[in-house]
Amino acid sequence: MKIQPPSIFNDVIGPVMRGPSSSHTAASVRIGKLVRQFFASGITSFHAAFDPGGSLASTYSSQASDIGLAGGLLNMDLDDPGLVNSLETARDRGIDIKFQITEYEADHPNTYRITARGEQGEDYLFVFVSTGGGMLELRELNGAAVSICGDFHETLLFLNSTEKAVIGKYIANIEKLVPGLDYCSVADGRGFSLVNIKTGYPLPAQLTEAFDIFDLLEDIVQLEPVLPLRSRKNCTVPYEYAADILADAEKETAQLWELAVKYESARGDISEEEVMKIAGDIAAIMKSSIETGLAGTEYEDRILGPQALKMLQYDGKISGGERDKRMIAYITAIMETKSAMGVIVAAPTAGSCGGLPGTLFAAADELKLEEGMIIKALLAAGLVGAIIARHSTFAAEACGCQAECGAGSGMAAAGLVQMLGGTVSQALDAAAMALQNVMGMVCDPVAERVEVPCLGKNILAGFNAAAAANMALAGFKNVIPLDETIGALHEAGTMIPAELRCTGRAGLSTTASARKVARKLQQKKILPLT
Repeated sequence: MKIQPPSIFNDVIGPVMRGPSSSHTAASVRIGKLVRQFFASGITSFHAAFDPGGSLASTYSSQASDIGLAGGLLNMDLDDPGLVNSLETARDRGIDIKFQITEYEADHPNTYRITARGEQGEDYLFVFVSTGGGMLELRELNGAAVSICGDFHETLLFLNSTEKAVIGKYIANIEKLVPGLDYCSVADGRGFSLVNIKTGYPLPAQLTEAFDIFDLLEDIVQLEPVLPLRSRKNCTVPYEYAADILADAEKETAQLWELAVKYESARGDISEEEVMKIAGDIAAIMKSSIETGLAGTEYEDRILGPQALKMLQYDGKISGGERDKRMIAYITAIMETKSAMGVIVAAPTAGSCGGLPGTLFAAADELKLEEGMIIKALLAAGLVGAIIARHSTFAAEACGCQAECGAGSGMAAAGLVQMLGGTVSQALDAAAMALQNVMGMVCDPVAERVEVPCLGKNILAGFNAAAAANMALAGFKNVIPLDETIGALHEAGTMIPAELRCTGRAGLSTTASARKVARKLQQKKILPLT
């Protein structure tokens, strides 16, 4: 199957969610939602195992993978207020949910090895991976290799044969039966074959019943998508590289936000008007997150109390004046909304949710710009993010915090140039310079919480973006183009030791003060001892 190009609203500016981490919370909800669809009559037990060498072993509780999985099993949405109590709710409904740290072969630091049983005795073994920013992939099902990312309607056929010739004829008949088939693949499991049919619509009952006539069908499972925008066969987008964007801009004399609309319309197979509407809705949620944080938030399971208003209310001397005060306050407000399980937009992740919107909204308020300018800036930032996602990752577990706050800073720089009337070339140069400044940024959260030093890194992302945007607008020369910068960023990120990639095993995470904070939370019975 062809790898789908990144979507601005699936991969970059989104999801709309609650929780401290998109990789750990939002992806977990989506994983739970997929798992529950395998059991028509309900789940009795759900056990998730995490490899001690990965990121989830130390963070699954503090970064809410546990409540995300439970919420997904209960079919909660990513922004459902009930997520906070989802573990208790699931157990009250009779689901035996357990988490354990077990050594096993894991190719990705965000690997979930899940066993689940249904009320009718059905047993499944799943291997999921959270790939960053709330995205996921089911890679193994009962020993059969699959690739299910929640962006198609999936029909899974369990066949009682592994004979290639027999299965080949079965596949040929399926391809004749299913109109509008996107993809059909087959994999060997433990004594069975698994056929995976991907379509843009749910297969009707009369069609799935027809599969039974070939006498091999043991079971059938149908899955609904869990991502907002669907994928499809032969999905193409106008830009794979930043150089493509620049060439099209020069040819059409278009602005970056217009090219972003063109890109997402092609990627999502939706109208340009729908792209603008979705972007507007996202901007409104971001604004609400700022307002929620500035009003003050409370949540027991966090390190920092409300701080956003301290900056706005401070009347002493300050470097940078009102703009800098506003930027710090807005970024902090969003981060505090996130830490209190409020609704935020992962942009590009929950851990970096403050930098992009806080910077853009602060600049818009300073310049007294209308809301439409913020929407255009978000789209411009989103297109830069799509190029980053195409050639790197948003997962700090894979490439350090340069993949989260760093990527958000590059996106914000491009958005600011758009907002300030700069050219596409200047926006791409600003993004490149911002990314160059954060290369090698590690991820070393204190007490496995997405607060310290995450707040400071989000604020750094905002100021770095502003500086890079100003430099590009003033005509500073960018030596390394954005495409090459992204390649170098990814290379550097993969060279960061695993201990400094969201595992809590080095850096600030292991200082005496950090351990003291962790012990304090453990004494409050918030952070489980593992």
